[in-house]
Amino acid sequence: MKLQHMASTRLLQRAFTTSTQRLSLSNAARVKVDELSRWKGTSFEGGVTKNFIGGQFIESKASEWTEATESTQTLLSKVPQTTSAEFAQAVDAASQAFKSWSRTSVLARQRVAIELQHLIRKNADAISASIVLEQGKTLQDAQGELMRGLQVVEHAIGITSTLLGEKLEVSKDMDTEVRKIPLGVCASIAPFNFPAMIPLWTIPMATVTGNSLIVKPSERDPGATMIIAELCQQAGLPPGVLNIVHGGVSTVNAICDDPAIKAISFVGGDRAGKHIYNRGTQNGKRVQNHAVIMPDANKNLALNSLRCMAISVVVLVGEAQSWLPEIVERAQKLKVNGGFEPDTDLGPVISPQAKSRIIDIISSAEQQGGKIVLDGRGLVVPSYPNGNFVGPTIIEADTSMRCYQEEIFGPALIVIKADTLDDAIDIINTNRYGNGTAIFTQHGATARKFETEVNVGQIGINIPIPVPLPNFSWSGNKGSVLGDIGFYGKSGIAFYTQNKTTTSLWRAEDAVGTRAHSAMPTLS
Repeated sequence: MKLQHMASTRLLQRAFTTSTQRLSLSNAARVKVDELSRWKGTSFEGGVTKNFIGGQFIESKASEWTEATESTQTLLSKVPQTTSAEFAQAVDAASQAFKSWSRTSVLARQRVAIELQHLIRKNADAISASIVLEQGKTLQDAQGELMRGLQVVEHAIGITSTLLGEKLEVSKDMDTEVRKIPLGVCASIAPFNFPAMIPLWTIPMATVTGNSLIVKPSERDPGATMIIAELCQQAGLPPGVLNIVHGGVSTVNAICDDPAIKAISFVGGDRAGKHIYNRGTQNGKRVQNHAVIMPDANKNLALNSLRCMAISVVVLVGEAQSWLPEIVERAQKLKVNGGFEPDTDLGPVISPQAKSRIIDIISSAEQQGGKIVLDGRGLVVPSYPNGNFVGPTIIEADTSMRCYQEEIFGPALIVIKADTLDDAIDIINTNRYGNGTAIFTQHGATARKFETEVNVGQIGINIPIPVPLPNFSWSGNKGSVLGDIGFYGKSGIAFYTQNKTTTSLWRAEDAVGTRAHSAMPTLS
């Protein structure tokens, strides 16, 4: 099947209001047009199709429009080429809505899906009629398409079972837990030949899993999508969780290029699909792992964990900043030697070019105002005078510096200072990568806040390397993953979720007895 693109054209000044235009429709079509006049987002009488942004149907200020016509070439609606400013408003609305919607309970999201299923059945005739008018299918075919979409809505209602995570005690007092969490702002690009089915494949699954969504229907037949958007609003979907924009290639490119959009679904022809995939995934990805050390952490455990070179950045919170001299002292004791030599802590880097690059990045910290508190650039290993060695290096820096922005791939630890846990979480969430992070604390509430609010796929609590066992899924996120399914371990994660894995250690001997409360907790 080929998906042909119809370029947006300057609006021809045609109006539906003349009797000639109206009479060109069949009697049955005219009846359906009258019935469809109550819907807010689109027109079947020669008016304009609106954007749906932040819970409002808004008329576009576009200068370019596409005409959606009935099979007799009767003008049904003028579809805008959504402007750049309007698209930005849709992305912002979706981003803001995600913050609260993603924290809404799964039961509340399920209730929206249940109500949406009821409303679609109640308004099935209207949606089917819009498909017949705009797309040209028979009524039976349109009804069949709608029913196939409705099946996905019904599947979404089972989210309380399909969203279940996993938990396993992997060692004494140590648990690994996997939760399926939403991605963020997603986008769906629908084809002209399934104007209801594809939006119904994406809207319920994206939203019930906690995402917000931007839908771009085909500019040739947007009516069904606009009706569905209004039904979502009636079902209780909060403003901004679903947004509808319109247009051709420029809107598609905007979807592919916007960094706030985390996933794109598309159904259509091969050429368009390759364009969307290649444009949406053209940048390579890297990783950056943070460790947060709280003042209440077990100091010995935390500082020894920094020997792990998977941790490239340590965030010292509050009074833990005074531990920096001890971090330096322990790093100075690391033994650098050939890889086969006994008791070696650090071996050489892979090549002279790699060594040169590492030294260049370390040196850039000085030039940008950082402080090298332990300098390994001049290290010489007598047994290997030509070796590519760089000694342990510790740099006090901030997040604007090159040594933080670029992965060093060498034995260098970047130290960032933060006044509070909230500041530390902001630092990690602002970073464009999301492979792994760790926190060292002896307070369960602190750990819970961290694992809930930090936007990183793999989390360690009092564990320096949060990568789980292979029987759990790899769950790096943000810029640290390319594609929709991780290859490590257990796969098959649903498209609209990503895994958040927490490995936590709560030693039984550290437990403090408390009196139990008899009141039953409530869920909301």
